[in-house]
Amino acid sequence: MLIKWLFGIGIGAAIIASVYFVIQLNLNMAVLSMIGLFTLTNAMRAKAFHDQGMERESKWMRWVSMFFGAAFIVLLVITSVK
Repeated sequence: MLIKWLFGIGIGAAIIASVYFVIQLNLNMAVLSMIGLFTLTNAMRAKAFHDQGMERESKWMRWVSMFFGAAFIVLLVITSVK
């Protein structure tokens, strides 16, 4: 249950950050926060699929989440170097 709360708080924070950066017209940070949001939502979906016994879907969502996590790290490095 605690994991769901932590994912929920992280997703909420990413949504708020995305909207804030879009309003401020800081699109680099908006994209970064949206990719973080995609990472968290796909990870939560992978866990939900695993709990429901859908192993193939869980594995697919886990890989999608890891892809977005890697993209988040790469974009974070690119953004911080600028």
